[in-house]
Amino acid sequence: MTRRERPVSRVLVAGGAGFVGARLCARLLLNGSDVICVDNLQTGHISNISTLECMPGFSFIKHDITVPLRVNGRIDEIYNLACPASPPRYQINPVHTLKTSVLGALNLLGLARAKGARILQASTSEIYGDPQSSPQTEGYHGNVNPVGPRSCYDEGKRAAETLFRDYGIQHGVTTKIARIFNTYGPGMAPDDGRVVSNFIIQAISGNPISIYGDGSQTRSFCYVDDLLDALMLLMATPHEVSYPVNLGNDGEFTIAELAKIVLAKTGSTANIIYSPIPVDDPQQRRPDLTLARRVLNWEPKVTLNDGLDQTIPWFRAQLKAGTRLPEVVA
Repeated sequence: MTRRERPVSRVLVAGGAGFVGARLCARLLLNGSDVICVDNLQTGHISNISTLECMPGFSFIKHDITVPLRVNGRIDEIYNLACPASPPRYQINPVHTLKTSVLGALNLLGLARAKGARILQASTSEIYGDPQSSPQTEGYHGNVNPVGPRSCYDEGKRAAETLFRDYGIQHGVTTKIARIFNTYGPGMAPDDGRVVSNFIIQAISGNPISIYGDGSQTRSFCYVDDLLDALMLLMATPHEVSYPVNLGNDGEFTIAELAKIVLAKTGSTANIIYSPIPVDDPQQRRPDLTLARRVLNWEPKVTLNDGLDQTIPWFRAQLKAGTRLPEVVA
């Protein structure tokens, strides 16, 4: 039986031209689904999906999900990955960031209800704020500053989780909530602004590595392919799995350790410089993955060392191809 003779799932990916979204679109297409990629291109890029545009079953809609979206035909699944995810990007227009999380969630939930589709919200470890408990379990309610410079993103994602949970109960929509911890890998935008891309760009460009604070704060880094596996497994869970599930890698590294690893892997002799730590920057971030292991039968496979071995050459290739890498400063 050919692909077109089989029932084909039709999946909408909001934020599908972004780093994670574009790779998710590619994975879904390879698995035999038709894919509708929706993106306003605020932080996503057409170049991320350029190789997909000629593939059967792929379509692109330029649209901002703060405005209701109409799509003809059936939709079986919706992934909501639409929102800038790094502080330098979501702080450019904080009101729009908040609207994307709240109004965007409502609009896509309404579309899921109208189409009878299941829907997954890409939430974030940022809902835990600067945690006073580690590792962070899904039952930890967080320590978030509601009026700080990061609150447009943190509180927006918290509100979106509430909407997904309550909308699912009230309207019978199958909803999923993925609390995603720091994700990295090939395909990250050079100007992404997060620590992995910053350090790699600085190292291969011969610029000093910029560390905020003394570098003792910790993060846990998940390779993008591991995350994609988890997202698709979560989407396929039964209706009753409507509660948040942490997705990430529970290996914990200080920022200073990450800097030293990147310097060693790139062969850079750049110095490390220190700057004041930003307001509300979390001091510790590590997921408790007990629930993901039990519910999804999943755990991350790619170590930080192996993931960086895949990621650093990608940035080198961008530099060799003439892509202008941003000057990253503290």
